Amino acid sequence: MKKINEILSHLKNNPEFRKINTSFLIMKFIDVLPLKLKKGVKFGYVKNQTLYFVLTHPVYKMEFEYNKADIKSLLKKFKIANVEDIGFFVTNVIEKKEPEKQPDPLYIERSYGIFQNNAKDEKLFKKFEKIREIIKTS
Repeated sequence: MKKINEILSHLKNNPEFRKINTSFLIMKFIDVLPLKLKKGVKFGYVKNQTLYFVLTHPVYKMEFEYNKADIKSLLKKFKIANVEDIGFFVTNVIEKKEPEKQPDPLYIERSYGIFQNNAKDEKLFKKFEKIREIIKTS
């Protein structure tokens, strides 16, 4: 276990993995944000010394605008790869939702609806016929 930690720390300090370290710091920074801001962030990235947040809804953009000074002061404590400013925008890409799966039936109908309806009462006769139709359509 000690060797694994040494290898990971060596890789982390290697300049070739600077982007991985930066993205890890961005994820940590997003986790530190207040909940009302954090749940609106899709992801973040750094470009031209600016940390950009991609937001999920325009309401979150207003929240970020309102709390911009607080976010900048928090950013100074994190020291993420020469980042001096923040930016945020709402993505116009709509996330694809998986189609809802049809629930599996609770049971598999074993009857074919073939039976003789001997009911004398008209209401009961109609009820049995409805049951027959339900069985045939399932």
